[in-house]
Amino acid sequence: MTTPLILAVPSKGRLQENVHAFFSRAGMPLTQARGARDYRGALGGVEGVEVAYLSASEIAAALASGTAHLGVTGEDLVRENIHEADSRVALLEKLGFGHANVVVAVPQAWIDVRTMDDLDDVASHFHGRTGRRIRVATKYVNLTRGYFARHGIIDYRIVESAGATEGTPAAGTAELIVDITTTGATLAANALKVVDDGIILKSEANLVASLTANWSGGALAAARAMFDRLGAEKRARTMREVRTRFADCDASLVDEAVAAYRCVAPFGGPTSSGMLTLHCPPDTLHALATFLRQRGASMVTVGPIEYVFAADNPLYEALEARLDG
Repeated sequence: MTTPLILAVPSKGRLQENVHAFFSRAGMPLTQARGARDYRGALGGVEGVEVAYLSASEIAAALASGTAHLGVTGEDLVRENIHEADSRVALLEKLGFGHANVVVAVPQAWIDVRTMDDLDDVASHFHGRTGRRIRVATKYVNLTRGYFARHGIIDYRIVESAGATEGTPAAGTAELIVDITTTGATLAANALKVVDDGIILKSEANLVASLTANWSGGALAAARAMFDRLGAEKRARTMREVRTRFADCDASLVDEAVAAYRCVAPFGGPTSSGMLTLHCPPDTLHALATFLRQRGASMVTVGPIEYVFAADNPLYEALEARLDG
């Protein structure tokens, strides 16, 4: 029996909703046979895939250990939880949701602290004055240590946060924090500010491949099929189909349209009857339609594209390159 490809996805929350929508758009709905409490599922339309519903941090651990072949999780959790992450996983593609920044935030009352250099001065002064190191509350221990080291800050100690990190300075259990934020509203509500150069990582959800998993022939075949569909949907999402027909439509006109309006002629130049199909980015549609009518077209139609399957499979090629490397 062929070992299935294990796809790890978030088990709850907004991130799970976004992941379901992401795969559904590509014609691969995620299904849970026994409902939301079932932590195993399937991927519609692709054979040989088993879906594992895990917490975001569990996904990173599963990818690191190789118990999952692919997963969707935030880059922040990959960088925090996987030692030497680039040697153990491949971040194949950013998915455009789950945006959040890992930041260094200090009390707004620290009006003279605007940069990490300022924070270094404060930390040294605090240590010299009190004999204690300044406390940094965070769940991102490894990211914090790495970032502070790059800025030469040594006079601090980490207080690992299990609850609401942003509340620790007001509670008196830390002087500053490293935490994740989307809008900054929660930080502001707790009288905190991000230092100007204090963005440690701009994170978002990524499609991540394990480099330590057992990539059998069956798992690779399932990945190829999955990535083919994802690539087809992505191409379609960025283009619109433009169709027209007129007697003066010729190859030179097509070349001019392609060069000026960033479109492609997926089936070559016009047919003998003057029928032409172009794929065009939305922002140049009106200009292209105007150009075609000026050259003789009486009507130009524009429609959405559901999928564009091409000969290449960029995601699969990226995976193969990392596995071969």
